[in-house]
Amino acid sequence: MKGRNIQIGPLAAGFAFLGTFVFFQSAYPYHLIRREQMSLFAYDWEYICQTYRGDGWLARFLGDFLEQFFHLPLVGPLVVALLLTGIGTVVYRICRKFLGKWPSLGIALLVFAWSFMRETGNLYVTRYTIVTLGYLSLVLLALQCRKVWLRPVAAVLLIAACCWPLGMPVHKYYGKAWGVPRVEYDRVIGLDAETAREHWDKVIKMSKNDLYMVEASYCYNLAHAMKGDLGTTLFNHSQKNHWSLLFPVSSEKSVFTNTLAGEAWFQLGDMTVAEQSAIVSLQASPNHTGTRYLVRLARVNLISGQDGAAMKYLNLLSKTLFYGKWARSMMPGRQDEATRAQLAEARSRVAQHDFVHNSDVPRDVLHELLRVNPGNRLARNYVLCFDLLRYDLDQFMEDYAGDMIPARLYQEAILIWLSRNDKLTPQQVTSYGVDLSMVDRMGRFGANPSAFRNTYWYYYLKALNELNEQ
Repeated sequence: MKGRNIQIGPLAAGFAFLGTFVFFQSAYPYHLIRREQMSLFAYDWEYICQTYRGDGWLARFLGDFLEQFFHLPLVGPLVVALLLTGIGTVVYRICRKFLGKWPSLGIALLVFAWSFMRETGNLYVTRYTIVTLGYLSLVLLALQCRKVWLRPVAAVLLIAACCWPLGMPVHKYYGKAWGVPRVEYDRVIGLDAETAREHWDKVIKMSKNDLYMVEASYCYNLAHAMKGDLGTTLFNHSQKNHWSLLFPVSSEKSVFTNTLAGEAWFQLGDMTVAEQSAIVSLQASPNHTGTRYLVRLARVNLISGQDGAAMKYLNLLSKTLFYGKWARSMMPGRQDEATRAQLAEARSRVAQHDFVHNSDVPRDVLHELLRVNPGNRLARNYVLCFDLLRYDLDQFMEDYAGDMIPARLYQEAILIWLSRNDKLTPQQVTSYGVDLSMVDRMGRFGANPSAFRNTYWYYYLKALNELNEQ
């Protein structure tokens, strides 16, 4: 506007800051939380000296220090917004030494957009944004020299001097040159994060919109199993055979899938697979650390009675900012009555002896857990749903007979089995605790299957139709 001096640089920086903050706070919130789960910063001099040495030590130190705050809402997006806006601002000021206002703004926006897209990468690490900002700031500092010939010399000397503490601004896996936001994947990461926090109601709420991804179904199933209604709600969500219930732990799987795999096994009582999941995930994480994995290893060893091993993880976690209080409260000798009761209840579900098994076929593992504790309702529901998802009604009836859980899906499966074996009589129906009105409902299903999509009848019929088409 005529007569007014518009400060386009600060205005653009303000919009960039607000846009970045809102995006990571509202549209991409769990991306930063997962990054915090995969990193660790301990307030211990010996740990710091051993961890932050060698090439890029300063950038790794600053990156881990900042990433611990990604644990908090608002603070994590604020940190990222400040870093990215700082990059854009520094580039703008560098360009203004050589170019006009608008060309400088265009270049600054391009570099900002590039840095922003990198930040949205799946396994991106904050230190590479810090390194980029650091080197650009050194160039800007060198341009402050009054003598023109001295500027490039100063830039080269400053960058050379900081190569060791800052390191490279890119990494083959964790600092890729480009990234793309995956908003739906962030929702799956959110389900995973809330599952790890055992916020079952929140997981169920977040699952209302089906993502049709096996990882999302896995979290949905575990949350409903913990709430005790999986036998009714299973087919309100998409399912991919038994893989929607239990994941195997494998070095061929991603760190995300291996981490998720341990959640259900931990709740079921198989501490061996839960520990394996945490160790494999720990080894595959960018820094081979991660607060989430250390917390899981500490809990597994406490439940297994390995207090010495648990103390190794608790001592390290006790020196962190956001997990220190929890770690100190879990140390043997400091546990309150409620904590001791929780650990005792978890121990009642654990197998009494270690045994080698293949988690690809988990039915035997579930039966072992039920043998140890027949009252393990979570394992009972899991084995029944496992049978249903594999269409194995004969095994389902064997598993159901020992403990007839009054759930709708189980009753629907019983009616199919009775009908298939010519036993669909009122006496047989009632002997399995099935209400006779379910028979009439199955008749209505036969007349209009599409009106009963959340039933086991529909799931079973769809499988039969696919088999006939083959």
